[in-house]
Amino acid sequence: MGASQKLLSLIVLAMLAAVVIVGVMWAREPSYAVLFSIQDEKDGGQIVAALQQQNIPYRFSQSGHTILVPQALVHDTRLKLAGQGLPKGGLAGFELMENQKLGISQFAEQVNFQRGLEGELARSIQSLAAVKGARVHLAIPKQSAFLREDQKASASVLVSLAPGRSLDQAQVAGIVNLVAFSVPQLTPKNVSVIDQEGKLISQQVDPTRDAGLDAAQIRFVREIENAYVQRIESILVPIVGNNNVRAQVAADIDFSQTDQVAETYRPNPAPATAIRSQLTSETGSGAPAAAGIPGALSNQPPAPATAPLAQPAQSAAAAPAAQQNYSRNSTVNYEIDKTVRHTKVAPGAVRRLSVAVVVNYRKDAPKDPKDAAKVQGTPLSENDLKQINELAREAVGFNKERGDTLNVANAPFTAVEKEVVPDAPIWQSPTLISTLLEAGRYLLIAVAVFWLWTRIVKPVLLSFAEAATRAAAERAAATVDETPQGVQQHNYETKLAAAREMAKQDPKAVAAMIKDWVGRGEG
Repeated sequence: MGASQKLLSLIVLAMLAAVVIVGVMWAREPSYAVLFSIQDEKDGGQIVAALQQQNIPYRFSQSGHTILVPQALVHDTRLKLAGQGLPKGGLAGFELMENQKLGISQFAEQVNFQRGLEGELARSIQSLAAVKGARVHLAIPKQSAFLREDQKASASVLVSLAPGRSLDQAQVAGIVNLVAFSVPQLTPKNVSVIDQEGKLISQQVDPTRDAGLDAAQIRFVREIENAYVQRIESILVPIVGNNNVRAQVAADIDFSQTDQVAETYRPNPAPATAIRSQLTSETGSGAPAAAGIPGALSNQPPAPATAPLAQPAQSAAAAPAAQQNYSRNSTVNYEIDKTVRHTKVAPGAVRRLSVAVVVNYRKDAPKDPKDAAKVQGTPLSENDLKQINELAREAVGFNKERGDTLNVANAPFTAVEKEVVPDAPIWQSPTLISTLLEAGRYLLIAVAVFWLWTRIVKPVLLSFAEAATRAAAERAAATVDETPQGVQQHNYETKLAAAREMAKQDPKAVAAMIKDWVGRGEG
């Protein structure tokens, strides 16, 4: 081969090797997955620096807000970065207190503590699934010894919700209580929560709650009704068969809360009277009053008292005079029967039940299974309906006094065609798609190598082979014997080769020439 041919062959081989190497590297290149979505550029710089120190390959998404790493290294990398406290979410927590400078003032220390508390609360709120970002602002007044100057703490929370997500009242109340119970002297009513659109969501008015309705109460009613339905169906299915009974229950539930205090006083009956206290006082004297004409006898001392042998009878007129200074007072306090009763009625009592039960006609088993759809049902007898009615009453605890109603109907059921949901096509399977993409890489490499071989490498090699053949023929012709016989033999072979080459290149012309020769011979 000449110098140009050698150079061309080297270039072709180098191109072929480069294509094969690039194809193999592209096929073996790992797929990248999301490591973190960057919320703060400072966090992004720290994460990239950590990845460079650990020699972990990484990429950025087209928007530049997402860091990608090889899929096989996602979990290990997250754990390693979490050990370094990354990402921080752009918020500073209580780690601010770890790097306190010596001699820092009390005011600066208090500010750092408040910043750390705000950051920790924001991190806790961001852990909710519907919250993409959060900021917390605390207004903590300085404590004072004077009650007149005492001020209450307050807080404001800004939440950035994920696209298509929202917070219900229970979640908002959870955020409010989380912040309020984390700060001393902070009440939930002093916490305000707004969303990324500036709407106040911590004091939204729930019309159902103002109307006396509550989502928890509605769920409780549904649970009660479903429980009654299951009772009815479970006791009737063994009698009428599966899919032959339908029941619906409407429950009227009393959610009012009653707290009653009763204090009752009743008089005690005569045998059961109880004396609480009794006071009796007696005053007076039984001696007769002084009487007679004053004189010597009345001024003398009385004679010694002697006990008479017989008490002289006093006249009825003298007795009152002897006891005219005697009095007796008696006060009796009796216990009073007293009953104090505290009654608190728990909500959730059933005030009324409305029950509706539909039973299908009885169908006999067909002789031929193919005729199952053609079998006509027969109505249930009066005894069967009465039995079903009684069983349904017992299942729901029917109470006529509170106004419960129960209606049992017997009617043929109409077959309801179920909507058939078609399965997803096999070409939409994620596993199949990933397999095809992986196989497509190798197929594309194979097609590229085949095209290079058929379009570039093979023609070049064939041209090299033809050139080598021609060079060999020329060298052989140069070494042919130069005798007249050798020259004649060489001329004959040369002419024969030229005729064969002409026949290959233009067979029509050769055929016409042979036809002309044959025509001349006949003439």
